[in-house]
Amino acid sequence: MFHTAAAEVSPGRQILRALHLDLPLLGGISLLLALGFVVLYSASGENLDMLQRQGVRVALAFGVLMLLAQIPHHHLRQWSPWVYLMGVLLLVLVMFFGEMGKGAQRWLDLGLIRFQPSEFMKLAVPMMVAWYFADRPLPPRLRELVVAGVVVAVPAGLIAQQPDLGTALLVSGAGLLVIFLAGIRWRVLLGLGALAVAAAPLLWHFMQDYQRRRVLTLLNPESDPLGAGYHIIQSKIAIGSGGVYGKGWLNGTQSQLEFLPERSTDFIFAVYAEEFGLLGVLVLLALYLFVIFRGLIIAVRAQDTYARLLAGSLSVTFFIYVFVNTGMVIGLLPVVGVPLPLFSYGGTSLVTLMAAFGILMSIHSHRRLLAR
Repeated sequence: MFHTAAAEVSPGRQILRALHLDLPLLGGISLLLALGFVVLYSASGENLDMLQRQGVRVALAFGVLMLLAQIPHHHLRQWSPWVYLMGVLLLVLVMFFGEMGKGAQRWLDLGLIRFQPSEFMKLAVPMMVAWYFADRPLPPRLRELVVAGVVVAVPAGLIAQQPDLGTALLVSGAGLLVIFLAGIRWRVLLGLGALAVAAAPLLWHFMQDYQRRRVLTLLNPESDPLGAGYHIIQSKIAIGSGGVYGKGWLNGTQSQLEFLPERSTDFIFAVYAEEFGLLGVLVLLALYLFVIFRGLIIAVRAQDTYARLLAGSLSVTFFIYVFVNTGMVIGLLPVVGVPLPLFSYGGTSLVTLMAAFGILMSIHSHRRLLAR
């Protein structure tokens, strides 16, 4: 008997296609979120209220993902300059009207919602740089690199003034990744690297005192075991005590006895490593790598320069989030307040991540529609 192509597609896949969702990417994200809920329950001290609040945020984030997945990426390309300008305007408003939180002026209260515009720029900056390069010959010339550098530097500088050096570096990284993927020449890349090394003393001069302490603490956390080094020391104790198989869910002593600070947010990876051990960590990293590689596959298969650059940047930026958080928790990087993606308790960063995945799904699904 003969079967049509449509008949061979399961109803579930037909629904996903109609909703412009990518099954492998959606599956990887869902597994990470589900595992995150399991760990968050333990890290929060079995606090159901915190889980309910996180559930509401996940539902909102999924709504944003669904919305962006429906928008063809050529519309996102048209909107990119306006999205970027709006983000810069919001950062300027934060300078004058922003609310203080944890020693930094990062929040903007619009009445109905309270959010960090700096998180918004993690999407707006790579969108703008990809838009700038979309119709220009690649690799970019020096003049175009300078313009792209200014596009990245303006919001990064505004965010650093809040002060929020960690987010400023992540926003810069998202934009610089687009420049790198555009085919920057190696001699230019090496020159920029040498310039960055030469500018390190200047950066040190403009860093806040607490930021300098974080760098010094990384080099020798035992110099202040009850102060600046406390986070890293307790985190390494938690990870090391987990061993190969872990202590079991809800049995982590460092988290349950509240030795580990920020265990529901920045240091939730240490809670997971203590309870699930090395094998659990390998499973978690495999899930992250699966999501990252799926994003890179979508970037490779994209049909135009804007989509390729944006999808590649968003995928590698997700890797940077994972790398920075895990490196921070195990003591290889300074503590910069970067949450573990799809795991840590929080709202704005989660919505930003899911928005990025929505853009990836839009790029993939609408490519498939155009290819028919």
